[in-house]
Amino acid sequence: MDPKMEHILSTKKKLRKNTLGTILEQFDGSIMKLSQSSRKKKYQKMREDSYSFFRGSAYLFFFDVTEFPFTFHTPKDKPTWIMGDMHFDNFSAFLNENHDIVFDVDDFDEGYLGSYLYDILRMVVSIRLMSEKQGFSDKEEDELVDQYLKTYRKQLKAFQEGDEDPQYLQFTSDNTKGPIKKTLKKIEERHASHELDKQTVVDHNSIRSFDIGKDKLSSVSKQERDKLESAWKEYLSSLNPETKKYDSFYNIKDVVKKNGSGIGSTGLKRYYILIEGQEDEVHHDDIILEAKEARSPIPAYFFPYDEQFWEDNKHQGRRVAHTQHAMHHQADPYLGYFRMDGHDFYVRERSPFSKDLREKNLDDYKKFSQTIKTMAQISAKIHARADADIENGIMDYHSEKAILKAIGSNQKLFRHQLSLWSRHYKETVENDFELFKEWLIEQDYFKS
Repeated sequence: MDPKMEHILSTKKKLRKNTLGTILEQFDGSIMKLSQSSRKKKYQKMREDSYSFFRGSAYLFFFDVTEFPFTFHTPKDKPTWIMGDMHFDNFSAFLNENHDIVFDVDDFDEGYLGSYLYDILRMVVSIRLMSEKQGFSDKEEDELVDQYLKTYRKQLKAFQEGDEDPQYLQFTSDNTKGPIKKTLKKIEERHASHELDKQTVVDHNSIRSFDIGKDKLSSVSKQERDKLESAWKEYLSSLNPETKKYDSFYNIKDVVKKNGSGIGSTGLKRYYILIEGQEDEVHHDDIILEAKEARSPIPAYFFPYDEQFWEDNKHQGRRVAHTQHAMHHQADPYLGYFRMDGHDFYVRERSPFSKDLREKNLDDYKKFSQTIKTMAQISAKIHARADADIENGIMDYHSEKAILKAIGSNQKLFRHQLSLWSRHYKETVENDFELFKEWLIEQDYFKS
């Protein structure tokens, strides 16, 4: 290689690696304040493959994409609630408030108000990375991205024309195919005691408690439990009054720490809380809740400052709950929030009827295609539901109009440009992944 060109490429590589390192230090170090042990655990997961790296580096994604001059953004005065971290693994099957087993989005930690396009951009890159893991060709990868974008717009159009209503559309075993239908059918076979049997034991006095012998569960100190029980009053006050039961229903019977988490949640506090449930029944009416720490969402560091948003969302647990309420027409009846020891938390049920898709069921192109088309419909549904007015209880469902206007009449141009960009950015992620592994060695996280 020509020495000048070699110098140019090495300089480019060095600058990108420095950028990557600076962002990792700022977010995982200064902002999240992860210990060296927690960072090592997170980076161990991220270095498994480029898709895992992508999942764990949402801050790098937003650092990049907020600088791109896309023409398909909705205007600033027409925001929608976005997930902020939409990717293939943030969809799953679960039981909703009406006891229907559905497939939908399941992670709202990074929820924020902004342009729908950031969710779509992150999703199409994740489709490319996941399809590569499954061994699909570049041509098949392009087709899958195009199918997702085409289905997304088609579903928005159906909402706009009144053929379907985002308030009521849901995806069950009756209207899904392939891996999603298979996952939903599997859950339908479960017993209501599934999670209790998995996480708890009953002693000779018929008292149920968490099984500390289980992986990733550890005891809490008396002081920590006392703090949680004091904060529990705030949680009870945060519950939806229309679905809230009497206070003793939520009496705490046992608490444990939950260790281990998703890649992006490394270092956040998490508790499993066993509550009483129906007092006139035995054992199986005990319910497991999960309390997870919530921090400022990643998009907030890169989007323009919105004083009204922060005035309405000072409590980060409340913000996460609002995002879920906006996106799900049937929200978890246990969804609430509290503040403890200076940290914000949101609470949700640890449902016995919850299951992720299995990668081994996605290795067939047809099955993968069926899956991403349903994910596209869900993406359209949550964006059509979640306009800014949902915060104030005004459910007008007009977001689809603003999004369709932003996409424009030339939908082929929309699909073509986003497909080209996602192909380019996937290559960027793969290059960053290699730089990341080099940076880890340089920082002495792992030896070569």
